[in-house]
Amino acid sequence: MECNVQWLGMSGMAFVARTGSGHIAVMDGAPEGGGNNLAPRPMELILAGTGGCTAYDVVLILKKSRQEVSGCEVDLKAERAEKDPKVFTKIHFHFTVHGKGLKADAVERAIRLSAEKYCSASIMLGKSAEITHGWEIVER
Repeated sequence: MECNVQWLGMSGMAFVARTGSGHIAVMDGAPEGGGNNLAPRPMELILAGTGGCTAYDVVLILKKSRQEVSGCEVDLKAERAEKDPKVFTKIHFHFTVHGKGLKADAVERAIRLSAEKYCSASIMLGKSAEITHGWEIVER
């Protein structure tokens, strides 16, 4: 896996990342840090990437379990250390899984498998942060 990150110039603290798969993501800092608040912060992208990683796993596992999943979202709430390095210290994942006749044990299993075996991002963050999970099913 590769990535190139380039500072966009003297007028702020914006950066563009070019991923090995050929995509771009823009990041910026808060005004108090010299940024212009034009894009997500790098740590926000780490949290978003973790949410995408685990939601991907949950949907895939549910589909493979022949569950009629029609939607999945995960809300993440994170706390960070007060002093540098301001790593994540706590992250709570709350999944809302939509579908028809979804089995609670299948949803719980999918979330557990993602958390313990498949989601590289959340497993990595779990080395420094206390990670908790909650979930609900919305019948569609």
